[in-house]
Amino acid sequence: MSDNQNSRTVAIVVSVLLLLAAGLGFFFWQKSKNYLAENEKMEAERVALEAEKTQISNSLDSMTNAYSALRTEYESLEGRVASSAQQVQEKEVVIRQIKASTVKDLASLRAQVEELKKAKIELETIITGLRLENDQLKAQVEQLTSDNAQLQGANTDLSGQVQDLAKQLESQIKKTQSATFKATSFSVQCERRGDKLTTRAKKAREIFVSFDLASVPEAYQGEQKLYMAMTNDQGTPIMSKNAVKTTINAPAGPVEITAQETKDVNLTSVQRISFVHKFDERLKTGNYVVGIYCDRGLLGSATFRLGK
Repeated sequence: MSDNQNSRTVAIVVSVLLLLAAGLGFFFWQKSKNYLAENEKMEAERVALEAEKTQISNSLDSMTNAYSALRTEYESLEGRVASSAQQVQEKEVVIRQIKASTVKDLASLRAQVEELKKAKIELETIITGLRLENDQLKAQVEQLTSDNAQLQGANTDLSGQVQDLAKQLESQIKKTQSATFKATSFSVQCERRGDKLTTRAKKAREIFVSFDLASVPEAYQGEQKLYMAMTNDQGTPIMSKNAVKTTINAPAGPVEITAQETKDVNLTSVQRISFVHKFDERLKTGNYVVGIYCDRGLLGSATFRLGK
């Protein structure tokens, strides 16, 4: 009887041990299965990220080439280095570093892909802006070429008038030019009633002047008063009932100007500013000079002509 009880006890213990062994085996098999599945998932994500990194890198190479072409076009039109050049150079350094580095952990690879996505968005923004500015510059060149052809056909004395105007403008710039910062990328347009642009004096009702103030020194940023002063090619101010006479403290000494429009602006490093002026009477046929001033001198000027 004692032997039978011992046998049953041993059988029970063995059964319990077998059950425990089976349970532990299933547990570790399941854990191993989950581990393998997680590894496969991570490997799939790594492969996808590597492919995305390569795709974005190739897109960035194409965008960099596109920017180089646009920059060359811009500098040929404007005659100065594009303000975005330094930004793009910095982006190119970051992109080259990311492309050259090889990482194994997913966190670093995700960070690289996100950094490339950010660089792509910023480069797209720069390219879009530069392409738009190039289009505007080409339109201005075409308009100036067209205006010049019209003037040459309309008046045989035009070349002499242009020379006189250039001398008068050069004299004005030498006398009042501010050496601190300048207005560039001028656009001057005239409009008649009905919101239609015109180059004919008898239809001109308003003048629209826009320009860029870039690389403004920190000392001159903040609140500033700007003046739009318009004269004919003899330097005579165009009459306006709201004209403001003021003295500009130019580097060469005080200069009296008559401004048709004034504007209080809060200058930052870079901005696009515009003036709109409604005339009391229609403008006469002739050449005109529009100057933009601050209290320190002339920031920039542009010329235009109205035909009959």
